[in-house]
Parts: sequence; structure tokens; C-alpha cells
Amino acid sequence: MAGGKGTRISSVASDIPKPMIRIGGKPVLEREIECLRTQNFTDLIITVGHLGHVIMDYFGDGSRFGVNIEYYIEDHPLGNAGALYKLKNCLKEDFLLLNGDVIFDIDFNRFVQYHHAKGGVATLFTHPNSHPYDSALVLCNKENQVEKWITRENIRPQYYKNRVNAGLHVLSPKILEKKVYQEKIDLDRDLLQPLAGTGAMYAYDSPEYVKDMGTPDRYETVCNDFRMGYVQAKNLRRKQRAIFLDRDGTINRYVGFLTDIEHFELYKGVEEAIRKINNSGYLAIVVTNQPVIARGEVTTIELETIHQKMETLLGQGGAYLDAIYYCPHHPHRGYVGEISKLKIDCECRKPKPGMLLQAANDFNIDLSKSWMIGDSENDVSCGEKAGCKTVLLRGGEGTTITAKDLLAAVNMIIEM
Repeated sequence: MAGGKGTRISSVASDIPKPMIRIGGKPVLEREIECLRTQNFTDLIITVGHLGHVIMDYFGDGSRFGVNIEYYIEDHPLGNAGALYKLKNCLKEDFLLLNGDVIFDIDFNRFVQYHHAKGGVATLFTHPNSHPYDSALVLCNKENQVEKWITRENIRPQYYKNRVNAGLHVLSPKILEKKVYQEKIDLDRDLLQPLAGTGAMYAYDSPEYVKDMGTPDRYETVCNDFRMGYVQAKNLRRKQRAIFLDRDGTINRYVGFLTDIEHFELYKGVEEAIRKINNSGYLAIVVTNQPVIARGEVTTIELETIHQKMETLLGQGGAYLDAIYYCPHHPHRGYVGEISKLKIDCECRKPKPGMLLQAANDFNIDLSKSWMIGDSENDVSCGEKAGCKTVLLRGGEGTTITAKDLLAAVNMIIEM
């Protein structure tokens, strides 16, 4: 979809369409096409409108760029999805629907495989960002089916998961079976949002780089990220680096077994520390033992709400987590109200490295280039068993690096 005017970024370039604004010397649309071509997505339809001849003159039939391009010209605005209905006879199989003015570098085959495995009508590419408080949020169930879509204008819950729709989609042609009676169609409002709660739409969570460069400030950020290599490095086909974080005593104030959400409080400086991780190219991943689940003191829903509070507070400070892993098990029996099936000697409870190994599998992480930060010897032992470098917070002796708090630890890692 490359037909927008880009009025918010007109101060950067007003005489060319937004998809032709250059990132690292090439139009952003060319960057997108390169990413697709290298993954064997070569049959493209580009919808053009405002100054569309500039795009068509530059790309032609696509042969110069190793792809096949057809165009649909909007003589008058059809909304960002109106052209889909005009192209309905061309869309006979599942297809990617992408914004032509977004900088990304993602593993599209992985995205499409996920869509096929779920079997839905639509799959949204979702990710955390640094401003979830004013972004469109997607709320999902355990199967990652989208249950609610919260727009910027909607009242949002007090606490929520930082899961934002990034504007990349895999769609089935079935989505165009919906009858619409207006020519100008909004993709989100008219086609996608009505699927929330039906079980037909899924979220695909990924930490890969996707950013709208729709304002001068965001454009500057994107250009800098491209120069630093962050855009390319975040593609999950490439090995990732992560900073694994313990939760209690590292991110939030230690109060023993935390069972009451009102007792969850971030340490001072944590937002800044995680913001620095976000800006460094490392993934920020929480790995936490939560035996309170096995002991029957907190339900999984209550724990998820605590984690939503953590993500909400971090988001208010411009920081985000790429993933959260928790171990619900506990090896010792004899607690009133305990959940017997969770009373096991598992492989994920720290100091065992199971959660880190799972994250490495999920996100293609090179553990030898990653770090584990925590406030206990269990955290250090876990990191060492996984092959990570480690930092122990608030004292401790031995060969492990120590730091007074998370911010000091992150500063030390980034400066190395």
C-alpha cells in the first residue's frame, strides 16, 4: 500500500510520495522490496495514488530489482483497503499486506508459517514499542487469538501487555468475503477490528525491527538505527544478543513472594536501564521463578496481571520487554492449596537454564554473546549454565561481575 500523501513528514520531502523518502541512500519502498526478494517473495502489487507516477517510473515492472511488479492506480482515494476489493480477483491465495512507508527487516517466511499453522483469516505482526500508552493495542488469549482491539481513542485497561499492531499482515482472501457497501474502506476499522473476538485473527509477536517513519523525529530515529545496523540485525534469521533479567529484586522491589499486585514497585532507574537495552540492539527478556503458582498463592491470570502492570509502568517510561518467561513449578510438596501437577523438579526453574534455552530457541539467540543479570546466586548459576556472561546485583563475591543496580549493570555491559 503506497498511496498515502505523508502530510506529517512533508517537511522532510514534499515533492515525492512518502514511500520514496530515502533511508541510507535508497527509498524506503526499495528497502522493503529488497527484504522481500531475498526471502523469495517476488510477485508484488503496489497500490499508488498521490504522486504515484514517481513510484512507477522508479520501479517499472520490477525486473531491475529482481521482482515482478503490477500496479493499481487509485484515481481517487479509496481508503487504505479499498483497492483490495478492486483486486479481489487477483488475490486467490493467502497474501502479505504491507505498508509501503514503513522501515522493516523481518523473517517473512517465519511470519507466514505461523499464519498457516494457526489457520486464521488474518494474522497481525505485533511487537512492543516505547509508547504503548498512545498506540493501538491488541489484547489476546493464550492461543494468541485477538480478543480485543484498543485504538488510541479507546479507554484502555489500567494495566495491559505492551503488544502493538505494527501494520504488517498475512491475510486470507476470505477476508474479502465480507460485504462492504462503501467505496472508501479502512483496513483496521472495517475489516480487521470486526474479527476481534471471533477466533479468526491471530497476533504474531516478534521483536524484529518495524517502524513507521511518519514524522520528522521518527524519520531521524529510523535513519540513525539504519546507520547503526539495528534494523538489519533484528531480523530473526540472524543471531540475536539478549540481556536476560531476573524480576524480583532486579526490576521490582523485593518483598519476598510477591502475591499482591499493589506490592509491585519498580526500582528507581529501571525504566532508563531497559530503555538503554532497547536502544542497544540487545533483546530485553525477563526470566523469573514464580513458585507462587505451584503453591496456589497466585493464579496464572493474577501473575499475568502483575506482568501487565510491569509492562505498563515500563511503557510509561519509554521502555519495553521483548519477552517474559516464568517457571510456575516448585519441587517441594506440603503447602496448603498447592497445585500438585506443578510440584515437580523441572528443567526451567533457576538455577537450571531451561528458560534461557527456550528463549534462545524462540528468538535465535547466541547465548555466548548474551548476559544474565540478577540479584541471587541462582541467577548467576543459571546464566553460566546457559553459556551467558553474568552480573550479580547488590554485592556478592567471586568471579562474577557485580553492580549496585540494574542501571549500573546495563551501562557496564553497553560500554564493553
